[in-house]
Amino acid sequence: MSLRITTGAGGNAPPAILLMGPTASGKTNLALELARRFPVGIISVDSALVFRDMDIGTAKPDAATRAEFPHHLVDLISPEERYSAARFRADALAAMAEIRAFGRVPLLVGGTMLYYKALLEGLADLPQADPELRAAIEAKALQKGWAALHSELAALDPVTAARLAPGDRQRIQRALEICRIAGRPMSELLAEGHSHPLPDRFLRLALLPSARTVLHERIAERFCAMLQAGLIEEVERLRQRYDLSPDLPSMRSVGYRQVWEWQEGKIASRAELTDRGIFATRQLAKRQMTWLTNTVTGEVFDCLDAGLAARVVARVAAFLG
Repeated sequence: MSLRITTGAGGNAPPAILLMGPTASGKTNLALELARRFPVGIISVDSALVFRDMDIGTAKPDAATRAEFPHHLVDLISPEERYSAARFRADALAAMAEIRAFGRVPLLVGGTMLYYKALLEGLADLPQADPELRAAIEAKALQKGWAALHSELAALDPVTAARLAPGDRQRIQRALEICRIAGRPMSELLAEGHSHPLPDRFLRLALLPSARTVLHERIAERFCAMLQAGLIEEVERLRQRYDLSPDLPSMRSVGYRQVWEWQEGKIASRAELTDRGIFATRQLAKRQMTWLTNTVTGEVFDCLDAGLAARVVARVAAFLG
């Protein structure tokens, strides 16, 4: 598997390192190894790690690790709140500036590929959310179903509808909202969006498996370990502490969604919960790898290679000079 290699701007540009890969590819451990060896500051690029009190299901580094190696953009908001790619870009740029102010190099680590794209290219100017319109779309969905609204979107914006599943409620809602506010398809607005590449000199490292079956085994082992560590109890605590619903981004996260459905009686047994959680995580990894290979450029390293850490350390040493 190969990607285009992009080194970024000229040698005088400030350096930064991107460590990208699917779930269970070993990004966290590798980032900590780099932090032990180089003057870097870690920035999380993960749409689930922004939520407070969601620790087990997000594989969040523990308190001792984060005390030794501080992570930016972790525990930013309540699970009741929403976090956008635009906010991530602003927060990441601020964190990068803070890290550089201390004479260190930003190391951005995670698997939310949309966030990498937003950081590197900027975002198109899209209409702000309209609460009344959004509520009307939700009411219509309750009456007719999200599959019907997906069909409606296909008539208005076939390009966007083609890449969304009929059950992808959040994105269907947003695409319809944009169509109605702007009077134009979201795909057209995105195509016209101006790219705002950063001047930084990026080293883009992509962790991809040479054998997907092995990554799938890792995913299964990790999800089972999360259940053993108390993921079900964590979701119970979250539901007691916060005003949550299954439509919130926090509870739509892989693992949390399946546990919620099990607690609501929509999943019959713990065995089925385990199977669904593993399947959903594998699907997430597939999407991450597809986006990584097709959208975000980088130098590829086999995440299953026993010598991975040594190879990446050597590449970073060469990059930083």
